[in-house]
Amino acid sequence: MANIGFDSNKYLELQSQHIKERIAQYDKLYLEFGGKLIDDYHASRVLPGFAPDNKLKMLEQLKDQAEIVIVISADAIEKNKIRGDLGITYDVDCLRIKEIFEQRGFYVGSIVITHYAGQPAADKFRARLKEQGIPSYLHYIIEGYPGNIPLIVSDDGYGRNEFVETTRELIVVTAPGPGSGKLATCLSQLYHEHKRGVKAGYAKFETFPIWNLPLRHPVNLAYEAATADLDDVNMIDPFHLDAYGETTVNYNRDVEVFPVVSAILAQIAGVCPYKSPTDMGVNMAGFAITDDEACREASRQEIVRRYFKSACEVKKGNSLPSEIYKQELLMNQAGVKPEDRAVVGAALKREEETGHPAAAIALPEGMLGEGSPARVITGKTSDLLGAASAALMNTIKVLAGLPDDELLISEESIVPIQTLKTAYLGGHNPRLHTDEILIALSSSASRNPHAQAALEQLPRLRGLDAHSSVILSDVDESIYRRLGMQLTCSPVYEIKNSGQ
Repeated sequence: MANIGFDSNKYLELQSQHIKERIAQYDKLYLEFGGKLIDDYHASRVLPGFAPDNKLKMLEQLKDQAEIVIVISADAIEKNKIRGDLGITYDVDCLRIKEIFEQRGFYVGSIVITHYAGQPAADKFRARLKEQGIPSYLHYIIEGYPGNIPLIVSDDGYGRNEFVETTRELIVVTAPGPGSGKLATCLSQLYHEHKRGVKAGYAKFETFPIWNLPLRHPVNLAYEAATADLDDVNMIDPFHLDAYGETTVNYNRDVEVFPVVSAILAQIAGVCPYKSPTDMGVNMAGFAITDDEACREASRQEIVRRYFKSACEVKKGNSLPSEIYKQELLMNQAGVKPEDRAVVGAALKREEETGHPAAAIALPEGMLGEGSPARVITGKTSDLLGAASAALMNTIKVLAGLPDDELLISEESIVPIQTLKTAYLGGHNPRLHTDEILIALSSSASRNPHAQAALEQLPRLRGLDAHSSVILSDVDESIYRRLGMQLTCSPVYEIKNSGQ
């Protein structure tokens, strides 16, 4: 199995203690949570040993002090913006995040709708919140933001925003995704709190880039690769270097906005407590890395995965070619190439052998028993199955210890499904997608113990690398994602008339 490079227990201890120290400096601390507070799979991929819910576990140690405020942009609601990793809209994710927090025993105080300018979809969402008894507040667009500081820090700027009523000493401000307005919400609250005589402070929790790793460390390069569509760039924090003579890493947006944030904080409280963007942060992840090379290698693999993702988005017309150029530059800086991803070569070789699309799934060392070597399982396109379905079936058979040639689903069971797809539902592609083959396998499991044994292997697929020699259908891609697999695709379409 993959080498562990990160100590989650040490991280939880260090991080919660550091935040407690920051809380102690104020009557109330507004803590902006950048990145994903829940389901941080990027962190778990580049820091092997980092659990996707580590940040939530860390906050659980502060549960009695913490109140959650969820922020969403009215523009994101109006544009029906989708969270790419989950395939759901931001407004739906708001309610999902709230439910997850409450299931873990956290107090979620309210939802703030930012960038509000009378958007009809935002009004509908707020009405929905009211029906469910969820407090909500509106924050408005401020003309000249963020440069017009005299207007921003005035009754016609932040003062116009609705004051978010909070009751705890730690206010965790989170959001479904970037651009939601978390920082502006925190600063607006500081304005209102200080007018009420409350000594309130601001801090930021952002895992990446990791400030005490080198600028071109693969972990930090992987963050750039993950945000290539946002044009984020890691850079040395010039303010920290100037103030302390220490080299730390931050990213361009925080560095660029720091003079403005510093001026706003000084305008609100009389003095800015921070000398640099790094000062504002509370991230301790760098101190919990236990195997630097394991994290480097995991990050190099992530950079290659991000390259393929960008290449496919460009092929689909969803991104500009410049995104690929940036990913290629990052791969070059990290010293990796697309073919360094083992499943890529295996899938392309299988495609060359068969003349049809193929897929590959990698099993790491030790997965088939102590001392077992790494292995790559492939799947080819056939009359019955698509390559993604074949690779999936072949892999769970191997994991279950079943012979490669054993049929877990009879052809007689598959044919009626194909007839349904083509004769009755008007499809042109009779081959079974991954969701269809798994349903057929589930049906066979009730009377075939080997099919049941294969079905029980599905949870073991989480975290495995997979590659398709062509861009998969939305259905197949979704199933692989829901199984927790790390899928990439070559940026080409299968040439066919499939009607998928």
